[in-house]
Amino acid sequence: MKILLTGGLGFIGSAVVRHLIADSAHSVVNIDKQTYAASPEALEGALNHPRHLHLRADITDAAAMAQIFATHQPDAVMHLAAESHVDRSIDGPAPFISTNILGTYVLLEAARAYLAQNPAKRADFRFHHISTDEVFGDLHEGDPRFTEDSPYNPRSPYAASKAASDHLVRAWGATYGLPVIVSNTCNNYGPWQFPEKLIPLVTLNALEGGPLPVYGEGANIRDWIYVDDHARALRAVIERGTVGETYCLGAEAEKRNIEVVRAICATLDELVPDPAGPRERLITFVKDRPGHDFRYAIDPARAQAALGWRPAETFASGLRRTIRWYLDNRAWWQAIRAQRYGGERLGTAPRPAA
Repeated sequence: MKILLTGGLGFIGSAVVRHLIADSAHSVVNIDKQTYAASPEALEGALNHPRHLHLRADITDAAAMAQIFATHQPDAVMHLAAESHVDRSIDGPAPFISTNILGTYVLLEAARAYLAQNPAKRADFRFHHISTDEVFGDLHEGDPRFTEDSPYNPRSPYAASKAASDHLVRAWGATYGLPVIVSNTCNNYGPWQFPEKLIPLVTLNALEGGPLPVYGEGANIRDWIYVDDHARALRAVIERGTVGETYCLGAEAEKRNIEVVRAICATLDELVPDPAGPRERLITFVKDRPGHDFRYAIDPARAQAALGWRPAETFASGLRRTIRWYLDNRAWWQAIRAQRYGGERLGTAPRPAA
């Protein structure tokens, strides 16, 4: 299967490319415009593989997308390209609106035109849109987990942009008969994650002896999935998913933010003890993020039954693998800290006065 994959130099996208290229049945045309968070190194052995082609292009460029579809004649689309950091969306929502909403629209129209010109491709074609649990909004403790039937209630610019893109994809399926599939997932973590997100940020700050910022009291709850488990699930969706369906992909690993930070500290204290003492001393509680949702949690039962997929990693095993990877790949993240993102806090844009 020739898969046109967007965002393949990003954290999740690169993991998906690695998994697809490991299977001789697949080839990948990888569209990525190489924003601040792109890492070609994350493709590892897939980077120069003969079944992988990277094209530097912007998904909002309609002419470029039409040309790529016409030239490469894909059998499926896996759409992962997105601006994804909530804090950055608070500081500046415009790129999220452009990439996540306009970019998805452009891809949908390119796919629709491509199938109109190549009707023989339609029966087996799939447009798989990869999304987030944040579109469902805020859960309280004790509320049932999100399912494929949960109503939408996005509460950040990022979540709203992804909700809009989900709705566009389903609308193109209903209105134009585009063979679409949507999947929603929880917080991913693992190797090659850009160090603005919680787990790498805390890990690197702790290694450097810096403060470990925790929003509010650290009581907010997130559901976590190891990125390679998510990549395997996405591959299962594109291979075995049903057109028109939604799949909620999670690993049933709910943790309070403070629990995650303490687990990182404990693991680092075991692997690389700090002569100054346990790293929990570095935890610093900071002013909460504006509009911070309390809890996200996914019920993956329906997706697991339909796809024959289950996560391989527990949160404990995945976290240990992740931390070991950052310990073994200091050159990669040290260059990022020096040149692209130094660990400063984002997402503090003040609200206008009432």
